[in-house]
Amino acid sequence: MNKEVKTLDLVVLGGGPAGLTAAIYASRAKLNILLLENALLGGQVRNSFTIENYPGFRTIEGTELADRMQEQAEAVGAVIDEFDTVINVNLEENNNRVETEQFIYKPKAIIISTGAMPKKLPLQNEAEFAGRGIHYCAVCDGVMYEGKVIGVVGGGNAALEEAVFLSKFAEKVYIIRRHDYFNGERSTLEEVNSNSKIEILYNQDLVSVKGKEFVEEVVIKNTISGEEKAIRINALFGYIGTEPKTKTFKKYIDLTSKGYIITDERMRTNIPGVFAAGDVRDKEYRQITTAVADGTIAALEVEKYIKRINN
Repeated sequence: MNKEVKTLDLVVLGGGPAGLTAAIYASRAKLNILLLENALLGGQVRNSFTIENYPGFRTIEGTELADRMQEQAEAVGAVIDEFDTVINVNLEENNNRVETEQFIYKPKAIIISTGAMPKKLPLQNEAEFAGRGIHYCAVCDGVMYEGKVIGVVGGGNAALEEAVFLSKFAEKVYIIRRHDYFNGERSTLEEVNSNSKIEILYNQDLVSVKGKEFVEEVVIKNTISGEEKAIRINALFGYIGTEPKTKTFKKYIDLTSKGYIITDERMRTNIPGVFAAGDVRDKEYRQITTAVADGTIAALEVEKYIKRINN
């Protein structure tokens, strides 16, 4: 089947906060743009039950914030195509090409904002219990465990926040933490400590998970004494970090050893006309606000780049 070829100014790959912000700015600059997202718009924001650190909102649900960003992008003219999967790309100055299941796009510039995905728990039988007790999205799957016992693995803000959310459903929530400290915000840790349903298991490493068809227990190991013990649980939610979605681009783009895209402060990659923004980029902090800032800068740089090559 011969696919229709479309030429345009900009293709934004990924519809999280960085991609949606880039779409807003690029549309306001009257660029001919398309945002491609192969899943739900909003990225990891949509998986956050409550957001309390985004300026302008004392508290807002992740789904609502994602919807508002999408509505604003579409209101200023951004064209968004959800669920048309990118199957191939060619990233080359003056010869960019993005092929999806339906079309071939030839944009003058590309912004990569594909984000990152949760790291899998380091368990030999992780795949066996994925979706059957092992999960990575509390908002998506937490309600399945009403009145049950849930384990959360991780040491950052995500683990703390999701433990609080899961306590709304669960009878008991264990946080399995391999160290004696957390990397999350103090206010969130205080909220966890004041929650009678949550128990923190400090200095404990996750060893294994057991069960017949579904998770029934986990084995943990004390990182100081080496003592192992089993805990009866019904589900295990992992928040041990993220991995960037850059496999499609590694042939062309300079990446770090962990797979994140290397850019300068103007979001430029090693290929002129190709930019990166958001969690997919190599940087110190990954927050909604920093993703929005990245998307803003990338779009403004695209506008300047296109003006330059058109002259």
